[in-house]
Amino acid sequence: MNLLNDTLNDTSESNEFTIRPKVDETQEFIEIANDFSNPLELVREAISNAFDARANKIWITFDVVREYGESILEIRIKDNGKGMDKVGLQSFFDLGNSLRRGDDETIGEKGHGTKVYLNSRSIEVITQKGREKHTAKVNEPFRTLHNRQIPIVQVTKEIHDVSDYGTEIIIKGYNNNRRDKFTHEILKDYIYWFTKFGSVELHFEKEELKDTKLFLKGLNRSNYEELSFGHVFPAENHDVSKLFDEYLVKAPEYYCKKIVKTGQLKNSPEIKYEAVFYIEGNKVKQSYNNMLRRKGYQAPTGAYTVQERYGIWLCKDYIPIQRKNEWITYKGSEYTKFHAFINCQDLRLTANRGSVDNTPQEIIDDIKDVVYKEIYSKIVEGDDWRQLEWLEEEADGYRTTEKEKKDFEWRKNKINKSNIAKYEGLTLVEPTRESGVFALTIQLTTIKPDIFPFQILDYDTHSGIDVIVKGDHTTPIYQSKLYYVEFKQYLQNNFNHSFVNLHSIICWDTDIKHGDIIEDINKDKRKMIITAPATPGNHTKYFLDDPTYPHKIEVYVLKHYLKEKLNLEFRPRSSVEVHS
Repeated sequence: MNLLNDTLNDTSESNEFTIRPKVDETQEFIEIANDFSNPLELVREAISNAFDARANKIWITFDVVREYGESILEIRIKDNGKGMDKVGLQSFFDLGNSLRRGDDETIGEKGHGTKVYLNSRSIEVITQKGREKHTAKVNEPFRTLHNRQIPIVQVTKEIHDVSDYGTEIIIKGYNNNRRDKFTHEILKDYIYWFTKFGSVELHFEKEELKDTKLFLKGLNRSNYEELSFGHVFPAENHDVSKLFDEYLVKAPEYYCKKIVKTGQLKNSPEIKYEAVFYIEGNKVKQSYNNMLRRKGYQAPTGAYTVQERYGIWLCKDYIPIQRKNEWITYKGSEYTKFHAFINCQDLRLTANRGSVDNTPQEIIDDIKDVVYKEIYSKIVEGDDWRQLEWLEEEADGYRTTEKEKKDFEWRKNKINKSNIAKYEGLTLVEPTRESGVFALTIQLTTIKPDIFPFQILDYDTHSGIDVIVKGDHTTPIYQSKLYYVEFKQYLQNNFNHSFVNLHSIICWDTDIKHGDIIEDINKDKRKMIITAPATPGNHTKYFLDDPTYPHKIEVYVLKHYLKEKLNLEFRPRSSVEVHS
């Protein structure tokens, strides 16, 4: 009690005080390391660092090594850049401490990228700058962080007699040793689409890096592939007359036209943009991109569709960051014709470089206006686009004509081979589709209105074919209860409609037997009841029965029903027409 009174009476503490915010360093390292959700982002960060170090040769190697009887993923990233000294190494391992901040000639600026390496069992950095060589090692960085400790980097320094420059990074156990994304094909595709090595800058007369080489070896490859700098684009091919003469119906698939545009933003004229737009047909895309899935082609693991990859990409440092296909998509798929990039160095990226969402909205709006008004609208209103549309119309017309010819020949053959029956001076054709069952029913009810114990009032083809009927021919519609009648070519046990409000089913044939169960789309079940004719002139009755419902759903199996009711038998057309 005395302690409480002393506390309440203590007036020595000031009524004003300051709080200095603190950082949970360990948690921040964990958050940043986990923020890079795509394990391939390690490759992007490694390549960016190599370019920032002014390297013109980069080696990236993925292997599986055996250590203590366990298979371990080993990644080696090597470059011939300027290397790192003690200060550079400190920045490499620090969080948020970038020596490149404010340097417009470099990519890295946040000091976050290399933290993706921490998702591993060990990191070793061997770097030489002049005569100084440093070797830095970190063991179990991922486990250490999750034990709420900052990983300690052990560094050794050597002085060599001869100057040399470059860095090699060896990472083991990355991504918990999951390695399905590190095949050679996936890595190469990622490098050319989402890293600095696949930059689109060569289209804007920026050729300082054009001789840079990257030597890549993915997990499923035994030797290195030498890659050349720059995003892969196809050769132009946009003479529509020649294309149509050469490819006819497939001509639009081979169309390729390039548009390059640079300028300033309308409301921020100090901000520049650079855009390269390729309009490409699918055959053009497939000619240089073996990762595209298509019919008849066994695509590599990790393949994707045109819809999943192509369109309009926003870039910073000429590296694609985020697609904005919704800026030009109004009919649903216009973007699939585009292989397009617009670069703006004033885009502000999230920590993991995954989006441009940190950019002020007014800049985004200006870039959107550039894309739609200055580029897209002029493309679709220009001669090139009109020629492409003409080419597509010509191809569609040719394709439609050829299809109609083939359809006509197929239908003629089908007619000659079809079974028919003669009734009341009309030729009835044995149906081979649900639509044929419907057509035959309409013919029969026109000739003989009382052939079915219901009257058809309306029909719909939205999902299959069904009609609405009333249960007799005499009661006025407003006094009648209305029902559905569903049509099937061949009735099977799984019925893809509901039994609710179903009066009857009309099918051509069925193999469902007496006592078999039929289930509707709602999992309701009914038993098939088949009864033979009780007296001459009657017909075999098929009912779907459920004792809990008063109404039995009658099934009219036309193949048998017409034989028994009208003595109609369908035979090959040739024999019927000869005898008639």
